[in-house]
Amino acid sequence: MALDGSYSATMDSPTGSETFGSHILSNSISSLTSPKISRNSSSHISKAYRQASQLFLTRRLPEALSTVLPLITPPTDGAADVNGDTDPAPVARASRSTRIKVWSLYITILNAILELDPDEGKDAFGTHEWRTLCTKVREGEVWEEVVQFGYHGVEGDVDADVVINLATLLLAHARSQVLNQRRLENYLASSTIPNLDISQRLEASQSPRFSSRSRRSHSKGANGADTPRDLNARVKILELYTLHVLLRNNEWDYAREFISASSILDEERRDAFLQALQSLREDQDESERREREEKQRQEDKLKKDIEEARKLRAENEARERRRIEEERARREGSEIDYGIEQTPSTPGSSKARHKRVSSSLSKSSARSPGSKKKKAVTRRPSMSARALMIIANIRNVIEQMGASFKSNPILLLKFIAFVASIGIMLGKRSVRERIQRILGTGWNKVKTTAGMGVKVSYI
Repeated sequence: MALDGSYSATMDSPTGSETFGSHILSNSISSLTSPKISRNSSSHISKAYRQASQLFLTRRLPEALSTVLPLITPPTDGAADVNGDTDPAPVARASRSTRIKVWSLYITILNAILELDPDEGKDAFGTHEWRTLCTKVREGEVWEEVVQFGYHGVEGDVDADVVINLATLLLAHARSQVLNQRRLENYLASSTIPNLDISQRLEASQSPRFSSRSRRSHSKGANGADTPRDLNARVKILELYTLHVLLRNNEWDYAREFISASSILDEERRDAFLQALQSLREDQDESERREREEKQRQEDKLKKDIEEARKLRAENEARERRRIEEERARREGSEIDYGIEQTPSTPGSSKARHKRVSSSLSKSSARSPGSKKKKAVTRRPSMSARALMIIANIRNVIEQMGASFKSNPILLLKFIAFVASIGIMLGKRSVRERIQRILGTGWNKVKTTAGMGVKVSYI
C-alpha cells in the first residue's frame, strides 16, 4: 500500500533514521523526567468533560460553555517562571485523547452558539457576551486562543484533529477565509519540519509547563505523520486547505500546484484530489453560467414588461383621444340647436324670428355637407352607457397606475407614503377641524355663487 511505502521510505532515509532515533531518545527522556498528571486532575477533567457533553446534548449551551471554559483557560493566579510564561490551561497537561476531546467539544459548542438566531443567542448569553463569542469565531481569534492556552503558543504542536475542527469552524462562520488559509499554511509548514535539537528537548522535558509540548513535538516524523491515523488527519487537512479554503479565496491554480507538489499524497490520492478539483471547477463554471442566464432572463423579462407597459399606455392614450374626439363631435353636433327659443308670439316679432331661424339654418348648412347626417345619427347616450363609460375610464386609470407601479416600484412606495401621511394628518384633531373650517368656507362661497347665478338666470 502507499501508506506502507511512505512509512518505509521515511524510515529508510537518513532524515527518517535520525528522526526515529530522536523519537526513541525523547521518549526515554520524557519518561524519566516529565512529571505525570495527577490522578485527581485527570479525573476532574474527565468529569467536567462528561458534564459539559451532557449539557451540550440537552441544548443547554450557556451551562455547557461555562463548564468547559475552566478546562481551557489558564489559572488567573498562576505564577510566572523566569521567562515570563504563565501556567498553561489544565487541558494542556491532559493526555492527547483527552486534550482532543476537550478542544473538539469547545469548538462544537461555539459552532452551535453561532448557529442560533440572534434573538435567541442574545436571550441565552446576553447581548455583550453573544457579540463577543461571534467576534471570536468570525475574526479567527479562537484559533489563537487554542494555540496559546493549549499548546504553549506553538502552531505546529496543535493536534491534527483540533486543526481540522478549527478550519471547519472558520470555513462555516468566518467573514473571510484569508486568516484560515494563513493559519493552515503556518500549521502545515511548522508541523512538517522535525525538531532535532536534543538539548532543547532536555530543557523542555524538565519544565512541567512544556511537557505536553515535548510529547507532541517528538511524536512527529519528517512529514508530520508517523501513524496511519496521523496520515489520514494530514490528508483531511490538505483536503480542507486545497478543496475548500483556497477555492473560497479563488486560488484555483495554486490549489492545483499544491496538490501536484504535495509529498503527503500518493498517486492515487493525488489523482482523486485533482479530479475533485476539476469537478468543483466545472460546477462553479456551470453555476456562474446559470447565474448569467438567470440575470439575462430577468433583464429580458423587465424589458418585455416595460415594452408591454409602453404599449398599454399608448393604447390607453389612443382610446382617450378617441373618446375626447367623440365628445367634441357630439358637442359640435348639438350646436345647431342654439338660438331656437320658444317665446310667445307678439305682433311684429315673427319677421325677426324668421330671420334668426333662416340665419341659423344657413350657418349649419354651410358648416359641412354631412352635418345634418351627423346630427341625425348622434343621440345622447343613456344612463347605462354613461355608467359603462365611467367604469371603463376608471379601469383604464387603474391599468395605467398598475403599469406605472410595475415599471417604477418607487412610485408605489411614494404613493403609500403619501396615503400614510394623509392618514396621519387626518388623525390629528386640529388638522381635521381646520379642514372642516376650510371646506365650510368654500361650500358657503359655492352656495353664494350658485345663488347669484340663479338670480342672474332668472333676470
